[in-house]
Amino acid sequence: MAEYAAEQLKNKGNAYFKNGEYEEAETLYSQAIQKNSKNPLLFTNRANARLKLEKWEGVIDDCIRSIELLKDNMKAFFYLAQAQLSINHPNEALSSALMAYELCTKSAQQTSNAATISALVLKCKKAKWDIRERDRIKRRGDLLADLESALELQYKKDADDIEARIEGGELGRIEGQEEKEERKTEFEKKRDDLRTAFAISDPEHMQKREVPDYLVDGITFEIMHDPVVTRNGRSYERATLIEHLKRSPTDPLTREPLKIEDLRPNIALKEACTEFMEANSGWVYDCEDGVRDGDTRWAHLSSF
Repeated sequence: MAEYAAEQLKNKGNAYFKNGEYEEAETLYSQAIQKNSKNPLLFTNRANARLKLEKWEGVIDDCIRSIELLKDNMKAFFYLAQAQLSINHPNEALSSALMAYELCTKSAQQTSNAATISALVLKCKKAKWDIRERDRIKRRGDLLADLESALELQYKKDADDIEARIEGGELGRIEGQEEKEERKTEFEKKRDDLRTAFAISDPEHMQKREVPDYLVDGITFEIMHDPVVTRNGRSYERATLIEHLKRSPTDPLTREPLKIEDLRPNIALKEACTEFMEANSGWVYDCEDGVRDGDTRWAHLSSF
């Protein structure tokens, strides 16, 4: 009886949701959950309504509850990733989005969602890269400022020492002023050389760098090194696509039949990837080593 009542409330909530009346839908889903708290789909429905209402914490709580009830709940991971990204937790969002993508590609019934989830994964990846870039620029700026401050402190110390020698009669005033000018010129040259060295090491003068979408593999969501193109025109990293085809001889996105011999090297894209990696040096690899966001409320989900 309770399950039937919950289903009726859910259906009413769905009708409100379709009409864009998300608060009413949320209320009805909540009433349905009170009737049947063991149905994971009720939590994902309410999470979706809360997404529309931008109630991020509520979305996260609902998704966690839903996943605890149904560990392979693709929609719950998909909604969870969006909420985590909205509260600026890109590392956690990326983990959730990748889980949604994995569940999607494993299910023939859900492959129509692959492109949407793939776009979310890339969005999470970019958010993660953006944070790394901001930190890099800040660290680089802080380092330059610290080094300049050290040079300036040494220059002021030298100038004070010269002044003390003048006051003590060890140096004449004119001779002392000349020595001060020499120290000042030396300081300014070292400072300018330091700034030049930083500028040379970063030709873009510490501007934010971004990874273009077309360089990113659609399976691992990493920058490609040896891209190949499928019959539908989509490019993937050769090694990861071959590994996928060994497990399932189908296109990762469309699920159409695909064989290894159907793949063709994408020479132009490979050159673009190589050029980007050479221009950005070790940063390309460094940006993969992200630090976790520090919020452990959903850390237990990694066990699913």
